[in-house]
Amino acid sequence: MDQLSKRFDMLERQMAAGPDPDAYVKMASEYAELQPMVDTIRALQTAEREMLDLETLLHDAGTDREMRELAEAERPALEERIEKLNHEMRILLLPKDAADEKNAILEIRAGTGGDEAALFAGDLFRMYERYAAERGWRFETVSLSEGEVGGFKEAIAQVSGKGVFANLKFESGVHRVQRVPQTETQGRIHTSAATVAVLPEAAGVDIAIRPEDIRIDTMRASGAGGQHVNTTDSAVRITHIPSGIVVVQAEKSQHQNRARAMQILRSRLFDMERSKADAERSESRRAQVGSGDRSERIRTYNFPQGRVTDHRINLTLYKLDRVMEGEIDELVSALTEDHQSRLLAELGENG
Repeated sequence: MDQLSKRFDMLERQMAAGPDPDAYVKMASEYAELQPMVDTIRALQTAEREMLDLETLLHDAGTDREMRELAEAERPALEERIEKLNHEMRILLLPKDAADEKNAILEIRAGTGGDEAALFAGDLFRMYERYAAERGWRFETVSLSEGEVGGFKEAIAQVSGKGVFANLKFESGVHRVQRVPQTETQGRIHTSAATVAVLPEAAGVDIAIRPEDIRIDTMRASGAGGQHVNTTDSAVRITHIPSGIVVVQAEKSQHQNRARAMQILRSRLFDMERSKADAERSESRRAQVGSGDRSERIRTYNFPQGRVTDHRINLTLYKLDRVMEGEIDELVSALTEDHQSRLLAELGENG
């Protein structure tokens, strides 16, 4: 903690001295990262000094009953503040996920349930779009494959902003919905599902793709009709030969399709490398929050009862209508806190 404070003060002095622009940007980034930690350290040190003063006062008060009662009355609140600051400090000092500050590629696909699954995938896509808007993030649709009666068979978006991946990374998994479909005439409740994948957006420095490892094909875009669709080979399909990953982009601009397809491919490869590293570090991690395992059900949205349940942390909220409007902060915060508690427990077990 002392080293962090000294580093913070040194950066402050160096920035005030007027370094060159490139050095200043690097210093400012580290300064911003350290500031919450140093603020908490200093608040904790202040509280501990107050506790020391209080203990001294209690010792010196002797038989002064009124003075002792005043000091004893202040002690519980001060102890609670110190405990809270210690907890905050432990969380701030936890190992950081290097991808937390990255932007994200959000992929939603209809699962079991036919047309109703596509409608639900569309609902989830709009839920995340509203959540992004509330947080001031940029939400850019990359590609959409529409369902036959509405919704999406597949929807991909690029989400950009501060802390995007840190907030969305626990959304990866199977999302299940229980409701009466629009096409149901008997009023029976059906169960459908959609899968959500949140991938940290990878930059060129994160993952290297050798030219000889990819095959790029151009083809005629399929669509509802029109001259452009019928005459221009604008769609791009990129195949990563070593992994077998295939990415297809079919918007109007071939140049834009190629760039977006490469970005999605890079992010999928980066996510694959992260998952592989996680598995190598700990087999048990797959059962924990944040494993990124998209094969298991993580959340159920029950419309008749107006509830949403996250099965990983046994949290049920009875405000499904607001959740579908993008109010998922309570879920995101609870998942983050649970993940932090697990990390703290692991560190405690390892001494």
